[in-house]
Amino acid sequence: MPQTVLLAEDDRAIRHALERALTLEGYAVTAVADGVEALAQAHRTPPDILVLDVMMPGIDGLQVCRVLRAEGDRTPILMLTALVETADRIAGLDAGADDYVVKPFDVEEVFARLRALLRRTSPVNGAPAGGPEIASATAPAPASREALGQLAAAGLHMDVQARRAWRGQRELELTRTEFELLELLVRNAGIVLDHATIYDRIWGYDFGPGSKNLAVYVGYLRRKLDGPGAPALIHTVRGVGYVLRED
Repeated sequence: MPQTVLLAEDDRAIRHALERALTLEGYAVTAVADGVEALAQAHRTPPDILVLDVMMPGIDGLQVCRVLRAEGDRTPILMLTALVETADRIAGLDAGADDYVVKPFDVEEVFARLRALLRRTSPVNGAPAGGPEIASATAPAPASREALGQLAAAGLHMDVQARRAWRGQRELELTRTEFELLELLVRNAGIVLDHATIYDRIWGYDFGPGSKNLAVYVGYLRRKLDGPGAPALIHTVRGVGYVLRED
């Protein structure tokens, strides 16, 4: 059975072009023109993934995302946005989106991001790429505590099976991508992970040196981790990547 995509885009030309491209790529696409239709269709026939334009009349893509997440719907969501400021992208992540593509976009990038999101939600995950010294965010852990889905490092505690995380006694409200990024860092606490490795493990695709995607997610994760007066846990190693550690 083909994977199903619910596409909401008010620009007719973009909607038709993307609908055709996705159909040719093998997806079963339902295309709608606004957020009201998107919510109605998502409730009527839940898709495997949603592609939402941010700017739509009436109910926009961010509102659609917020409503679905408030209802407990964890279907992966890819946002299409013409807004390029970091604050605008953060607003989408805060609404519960899993990833975003900035217009004008290359359709191959849309395909790559859809594949990555769908792989992460697949019931069967492939073996992680790369060397054995880097633990995957989804790899089975050898220690008994980790085998039960419990991770701890640098004052953080994660229940992987329940998808919950705490810093000390404070529970963190994380999106799917934020949780998986934090899990990867916790599993590799004290190890500097380069950009390419993180992109590969979290998105399944390296978007290249010009991409701001990872920096946005790290910045937003830091805001949720580091309360007032608390020391920073995620450190930037310039020109290389990021590491989780207590200084």
